[in-house]
Amino acid sequence: MGQSASTSRPISSKPTSSISSPEFEYPGGVTSDMDDAAGAGNDYSLNLPDECLACIFQFLSAGDRKRSSLVCRRWLIIEGQSRHRLSLNAQSHLANVVSRLFARFDAVTKLGLKCDRRSVSIGDDALILISLKCRNLTRLKLRACRELTDDGMAIFSKNCKNLQKFSCGSCSFGAKGMNALLENCAFLEELSIKRLRGITDGPAAEPIGPGQAAGALKVICLKDLYNGQCFGPLIAGAKNLRSLKLFRCSGDWDKLLEVISDRVDKLVEVHLERLKVSDLGLLSISYCANLEILHLVKTPECTNIGLMAIAEKCKLLRKLHIDGWKTNRISDDGLIAIATYCPNLQELVLIGVNPTHLSLDKLATNCQNLERLALCGSETVGDAEISCIAKKCIALKKLCIKSCPVSDHGMEALAGGCPNLVKVKVKKCRGVTSEGADWLRASRGSLAVNLDAIEPELPDLSIGKGDIGGVDGRPMGGRYRDVNIASRSTGRSTSFKMRLGSFSGRNLALAQPFVGSGQKVCASKFLFGLPKAACSLSHLVYTSSVATSPRIRGWQRQDGGSNPLRCLDTIQLGVGPLFAQVNRALGNLSPLRHVLQFTSSTRALRVAVGAPEIGRN
Repeated sequence: MGQSASTSRPISSKPTSSISSPEFEYPGGVTSDMDDAAGAGNDYSLNLPDECLACIFQFLSAGDRKRSSLVCRRWLIIEGQSRHRLSLNAQSHLANVVSRLFARFDAVTKLGLKCDRRSVSIGDDALILISLKCRNLTRLKLRACRELTDDGMAIFSKNCKNLQKFSCGSCSFGAKGMNALLENCAFLEELSIKRLRGITDGPAAEPIGPGQAAGALKVICLKDLYNGQCFGPLIAGAKNLRSLKLFRCSGDWDKLLEVISDRVDKLVEVHLERLKVSDLGLLSISYCANLEILHLVKTPECTNIGLMAIAEKCKLLRKLHIDGWKTNRISDDGLIAIATYCPNLQELVLIGVNPTHLSLDKLATNCQNLERLALCGSETVGDAEISCIAKKCIALKKLCIKSCPVSDHGMEALAGGCPNLVKVKVKKCRGVTSEGADWLRASRGSLAVNLDAIEPELPDLSIGKGDIGGVDGRPMGGRYRDVNIASRSTGRSTSFKMRLGSFSGRNLALAQPFVGSGQKVCASKFLFGLPKAACSLSHLVYTSSVATSPRIRGWQRQDGGSNPLRCLDTIQLGVGPLFAQVNRALGNLSPLRHVLQFTSSTRALRVAVGAPEIGRN
């Protein structure tokens, strides 16, 4: 409905009469066919039938169609008569141009009316006029049309009885307008209601439905309704309903789901999100033997018992999405039941659920058609579980892992398993490095690997207030020194800033250059000159990944061969090859005792040179 857009302003820059009139006044820039033929020679489009030209317009984008309509009068008329989709800015001034607008676009069957929240929308008069001009309308989408009332919706529904899809959001009409629509539009197949402000809350609310449309309805979607249960008669009366989606609707839904399951037996898709529904509601849904798609999103009262009931009776289940909200009420027992009774499972999404090796092994073994798997926010999914998936999920094509304790070893397992895998997405998994992702890409050239890398955090050295600067916590050098180094790169110009604390006393100095591809020289020059300014440095934290060992070896050759960093006790390094390089380079630097590496996979410090036990960060 919104794929082709238009505005509420008339196409012409001058006032125009009806397009079909012989005295039609051309808009600015529009010429007649005779003028085109005289000025440009032969107009070969004149040999094309109107139907063929209209078919060509269907392949153009909305903007190109608008520009093409300005070529000549014939194109203007054909483009308007062949446009079936229209999306309009439904502000109040649209009412002034409705007649002229739909005189041109007289074949519109799919209409979108969207108003800005801060503007005044069209009212009943404009909607009624639109219904008179578009009697063949099959789809209507209303957004933020707050001036529409029940009376306007009732007259509209009488004029557009062929409506098949209706969607509204943030509108102000209520139950009377909805009942009129359901009574007059007997061919309505899809209904989507979001934030309908006119529905009365409480037990006195007027019930909605079923109406004449109940027999044709196949999809019902309710979102953000204070009293969504007033649609109960409509849902229960829609005997051919195939998809039911309920999002953030208040009230207890267990009883209503029980009534629905007794009367509606053709449900294929159920989506429940942030509802007050328990295992009793899931037990009612389980009687829908044709259920293929189930979404349970943030329904904390649903447990393994309800999921097991679904698994035992809904054996045609193909897609299962569960967001457990980290309540741990759905775990291995429910997932093992799914694996046992639902062998046709093709898509499984687990968010905030903690499956173990037991349930994942059962799913991988029994669900041989599993093609899409997502594991997000699972504390129990590690390298062993990924290895199990890689070994047994033969049909898997897409894998998403997010916020799980997986490392590069899990990526290595994927390199040799899942022969049909085409895409892997890894997000917020601290143990997976860019090197591991690159290795996986190199091992399987046809595999698309999408890694959302996380920069390793600096570990806390637990240095007290008195250890930083003087006794009162201020730097003993008086003020901090800002070192600004600018560099150029072949890809993009970047600049970075290193902030160093004063090097007097036994301070903690933070040296963290944020280096890019063209900043290695500047970073190494910084290290080369560090000893002269840091003769009393005791702790050094350095997280760059550049090759710095030659510069660090140069520290020993300054000041007549003596070690200027005579007070240096600990160097703390980032991940990557820098650790090994600096470890070798500092072999002869006495009295250095600690060379520490922060490993992102375990969030621990690794000791390289004669250090006592450090412990975890």
